[in-house]
Amino acid sequence: MELVLVRHAQPLRVDAGSVDGPADPGLSPLGHEEAARLAEWLAPEAPTMVCTSPLRRARETVAPLAAALGVAAEVVPGVSEYDATSGEYIPIEELRAAKDERWYATIEGRWDDAGGIDPRAFQRLVVPAVEALIAQSAGQRVVVVTHGGVLNVYLARVLGIEKLLWFHPEYTSISRVLASRDGQRSVATVNETAHLRGRRDATEASP
Repeated sequence: MELVLVRHAQPLRVDAGSVDGPADPGLSPLGHEEAARLAEWLAPEAPTMVCTSPLRRARETVAPLAAALGVAAEVVPGVSEYDATSGEYIPIEELRAAKDERWYATIEGRWDDAGGIDPRAFQRLVVPAVEALIAQSAGQRVVVVTHGGVLNVYLARVLGIEKLLWFHPEYTSISRVLASRDGQRSVATVNETAHLRGRRDATEASP
């Protein structure tokens, strides 16, 4: 089967103290445009199932694709982000640009200092959830809209990478894993972003 892992589109910022309970931002105007481009790109591949993290930014990202396919997206709690219970959400690129301590905590694996949980503990939650999806989807193409942390820890497991936060997935980037019934897993692509630069029909027509 082919597992199509997608990072959510650009979300809004949620500052600490501005909401009661966990921050759960929706998409920014640009994020909605990215989600529409993603749907236009992936719908022709006719995935047999689409899944999403329960967080709002992922659900809003998958919505145009699910609508284009005429299906309901399945919510999978196990592919939620490591900081899902945090009371704030600051896009990682803003933390990086500001040289915020939370940026350094994130890239150094101190996720509990950035409103999350230990990355090894997080990986132990994510991998079984993804593998369960694979087990129930033999011979299918399944799209899962999830988060940067999930992509990092799962692909690190498949590739045998020790560092758990090892690449920066772009918004709505696509990474593909090929999974066989005998347990073999191979990474076909990482961080595809062609849909953000052009149309599929134009791309396929290029020499």
